[in-house]
Amino acid sequence: MDYTNLGTSGLEISRIALGTMSFGDGSREKWALDYEAATPFFRQALDLGITFWDTANIYSFGASETIVGRAIKELARRDDIVLATKVHQRMHDGPGGSGLSRKAIMEQVDASLTRLGTDYIDLYQIHRFDPGTPVEETMEALHDVVKAGKARYLGASSMFAWQFAKMQYAAEANGWTKFISMQDQYNLVQRGEEQEMFPLLADQGVGSLPWSPLAAGVVARPWGENSTNRGKINPGTDFDGRPLWLESDKPTIDTVEGIAKDRGASMATIALAWVLRNPVVDAPIVGVTKEHHLHDAVAALDVALTNDEVTALQEHYALREPTYF
Repeated sequence: MDYTNLGTSGLEISRIALGTMSFGDGSREKWALDYEAATPFFRQALDLGITFWDTANIYSFGASETIVGRAIKELARRDDIVLATKVHQRMHDGPGGSGLSRKAIMEQVDASLTRLGTDYIDLYQIHRFDPGTPVEETMEALHDVVKAGKARYLGASSMFAWQFAKMQYAAEANGWTKFISMQDQYNLVQRGEEQEMFPLLADQGVGSLPWSPLAAGVVARPWGENSTNRGKINPGTDFDGRPLWLESDKPTIDTVEGIAKDRGASMATIALAWVLRNPVVDAPIVGVTKEHHLHDAVAALDVALTNDEVTALQEHYALREPTYF
């Protein structure tokens, strides 16, 4: 396993992050794995040196956090894990159930700490931008969470570059804690972050933690195949019905398949190697439901794509809007 600092901060993370959205309450999400089913993946992550684990309060409405917390307690030392979770999405009705108000942040961070069974979160991330709350209120509340020792660092996820810049400026202007990371959608068929967000992150020394680096598996299997449990439930779309791919993506996916065959590697390994080569990317977040998923991800760290391969992978890309909402 390779390790790096997150952005220009002093926080060291593994270059592959274990995504845990697939772990949770199977009665709520039929594709979710309970603790017993998820345990082998936590063990595998530890064996491979993947010590950066990412969850969110909204994943199975807290069940994912509970599973992650139990895994840390039973399988690892807390101080050996870089633990990340998120706040914003609606957990319940009422003023503290969602969003980024001071009330919501203070209520939800305590709820996450309880479920995780820990007294601190290494990376506390806002899951989305909240247009209904002044950025000063949000950033001061997050700063207070850090100063109270409930979080070590702050991160953000999935917003427009101007929104992120506005929040960072509010923190800097008031001497509050700034974000060290941006969790953004980035993969071979979704490269919208290259337009404005990535240059901003590079300029500000903020690390990128791409979510869905395999486009929900679309770039990890031949065109038209759909082998994931989640994909069988929502074929071709995300949870909100937006398409995961376009017909114009077929040449890109065919190229991934061809390079993988030439190199004797999996398609996932090649697609992740492309994500990892971007200098602003620190650690793609890899969700797992099968034994080979983490092995394929770790193998990508040893793949150096040639200039010709990169050109071939990128030449058919069709620009589209990132998913922020």
